[in-house]
Amino acid sequence: MFEFQILHQDISTKARTGLFTTPHGVIETPIFMPVGTLGSVKGVSPRELSEIHAQIILANTYHLYLRPGHKLIRQMGGLHRWMNWDLPILTDSGGFQVFSLGKGNKNGNSQVKLNDDGVEFKSHLDGSIHYLNPEIVMDIEHDLGADIIMALDECAPHNSTKEYSRTALERTHAWAQRCLTHHQELEAKKNTPNSDTAGRDPQALFPIIQGTLHEDLRIESTQFISSLDTPGIAIGGLSVGEERSEMYHILDIMQPHYPEQKPRYLMGVGTPLDLLESIERGVDMFDCVHATRIARHGCFYNNDGRHQITNEQYKADSLPLDPEDPENPTYQFSRSYIRHLLREKEMLGLRLLSLNNLYFLLKLMEKIRASIKQNNFKTFKADFLARFRDAV
Repeated sequence: MFEFQILHQDISTKARTGLFTTPHGVIETPIFMPVGTLGSVKGVSPRELSEIHAQIILANTYHLYLRPGHKLIRQMGGLHRWMNWDLPILTDSGGFQVFSLGKGNKNGNSQVKLNDDGVEFKSHLDGSIHYLNPEIVMDIEHDLGADIIMALDECAPHNSTKEYSRTALERTHAWAQRCLTHHQELEAKKNTPNSDTAGRDPQALFPIIQGTLHEDLRIESTQFISSLDTPGIAIGGLSVGEERSEMYHILDIMQPHYPEQKPRYLMGVGTPLDLLESIERGVDMFDCVHATRIARHGCFYNNDGRHQITNEQYKADSLPLDPEDPENPTYQFSRSYIRHLLREKEMLGLRLLSLNNLYFLLKLMEKIRASIKQNNFKTFKADFLARFRDAV
């Protein structure tokens, strides 16, 4: 069911286009995935996501496990039916959220109890105690029913010591193997008559590469995770506080060790600059909350860069957010009007900025795919960045 077909390799970079087949549709890569943390992309409906050509969205296992609970979602027919989204979905494992609770330190997180079997943590909602391990996470993600599911990993802080980074790496590798074993058992049940999961759609497990900023650990982890019998791989532990140059360097270090025939998913990355730089280094899939988060702070994207709609210069500006693209779903609204909505805290303003920013990133990915197919990616990237000015 899960097949990755490489369509074109750019002649001057590692950028490539491909197709990844899932039970709910074929995904064109490189691809950006809007994030629906709580089962909804903030401010944007499933119909609107479909209209701006979102091909796959992400949901958060940690948050959905805590509320309303994976058993309820399974009872309601799984994430696709519950969310009214009939295209592919990816769920993370919840590991990042567990390890980001409370105040961390350079040798792990002081607010969780961690051992080689799993991790105990407190709910951020009510302080209740919960426990996750690889097998439990696989049970949860199978109940949620996403097309692509992530293995449980330990995301060590980027400035961890070499000793702790290795400990976290070895734990991540052991957990990946346990996730794969249990995932295969659950997949086998789907093909067993009279099983309570018989006939349900297959799911693809992606294990996660770790290693913080240590080059040898990143290479070791890339080789190990790539060797597992899974349809794709993920890259974790980047864009978590390190300098951009450090992230790009680690991606360079890892690139020669990727398997060619598996899609590569860089977790939590989604600014225009990071997308372009990572695609040039051979990455295929991305997700990030950045586009909708900055919208809630009044920021919007267009080809000239990132802008603050509440600035005085937009008070009487009759232009749309992006005057160059009549297909943009916010094209009929002026900057003046949207600024007014933001200042008056009207929900429509936040929705329009979110819709614009997601559309901009999805359109950017479409242009990137076209440039790769034309062996023109480097020129496209240079032309885009010569004009685009990001505030961050």
